[in-house]
Amino acid sequence: MHLHLDPVGGLSGDMFIAALLDAQPELEQQLPHCLRAIGLEHKVSVSRSDHNNGILTGSRVQVTELSESTQEQDGHAHTHSHTHQHHHFSDIRKLLLNSALTEPVQQRAIDIFTRLAQAEAQVHGMLVEDVAFHEVGALDSIADITLAAYLIEALGNPSFSVSTIPMGSGRINCQHGTLPVPAPATLLLLRGLPLFDDGIPGERVTPTGAAILNHLQPAVGGPVTGMTLTGSGVGFGTATLPGLPNILRAMLFTLLPQSQHDEISVFEFEVDDQTPEDLAVGLQYLRELPAVLDVLATAVTTKKNRLAQSIRILGQPAQEQNIINACYEQTTTLGVRHYRCARSILPRREVQFDDGTRIKIAQRPSGYTAKVDMDDLAKLQQQHAPRTAQAHELANTALQKHIREQKS
Repeated sequence: MHLHLDPVGGLSGDMFIAALLDAQPELEQQLPHCLRAIGLEHKVSVSRSDHNNGILTGSRVQVTELSESTQEQDGHAHTHSHTHQHHHFSDIRKLLLNSALTEPVQQRAIDIFTRLAQAEAQVHGMLVEDVAFHEVGALDSIADITLAAYLIEALGNPSFSVSTIPMGSGRINCQHGTLPVPAPATLLLLRGLPLFDDGIPGERVTPTGAAILNHLQPAVGGPVTGMTLTGSGVGFGTATLPGLPNILRAMLFTLLPQSQHDEISVFEFEVDDQTPEDLAVGLQYLRELPAVLDVLATAVTTKKNRLAQSIRILGQPAQEQNIINACYEQTTTLGVRHYRCARSILPRREVQFDDGTRIKIAQRPSGYTAKVDMDDLAKLQQQHAPRTAQAHELANTALQKHIREQKS
């Protein structure tokens, strides 16, 4: 799978979560489990809601830090507004390590926070262990990063890419005072990624969003190889931008089967003065050479209307001279044309039934195909069912088993 991010309006932790949930809504039911795993189920709430800005529809996610006195009144949860406490990087790492999260999710969340801490340490001239997060250290931001780590891991083992990122401009107020946009730590985290100024001021990429991008290490631009679009989602941010939707688009792709590439040698010549019996023996000898991949013979008419056989041999480039020498020894030809060419090969594998019948399975761009090995096809002739029908049945059985294995 491949995840491509298109930060039309920008990127923040909640926009990232919203975009992925919009693309894969079935993952939403797992988010409360993540909060319980880090012990924040009574301190932080997370909710996804459908959102329509009058032009586009998508999802918006709200991760809210709750007060100790939060109660259910009239069916609504009441949140509070207060100054966030700060947390040291070492405390957050300990919280994640001691959590009930799976190890891969733990490691992703810790890596995102580590990248944040390294950027903050460089900006403020301190040790990474001494970094104290303020806005990013709030419980809602801890939940943001943990949920993002869970969603990334839920995708399996995808590759990532990102479109050009709006850098924003102006000033923001934070615990450190007034800072330029992008904030210094954010700017460090965006190093190596494509930025542009679209003329719209404000903070377009938050430190959390930049840390997630830095963790993903995405390629620049859209998919460069053949891919199939399998899903997309739109995550809305809370700010309103003039003339531009404040959204992050997430696009999910599956990779088309990538054929393998190598180089082979091709050998060609014609024979018109060798008996068919002797030529057949010579070509069989050539086929059995370890360096020879295939031998083809075609009836042709040469000069003076002489009937002849045109021979084409495919072989390993490293054994060119040995194959040429064998052609001279096994046939009456006086010359061999030879050249190298590129070859594309589909991924394939061989499965075997208990009776020894081998099935060749190939992965084509449109799906899998299967067929019985030619040497084993002769064995089916002695059985009751016609061998072509039984070969089809065996191939289909092997193909369905292979597809189930790929999905599991």
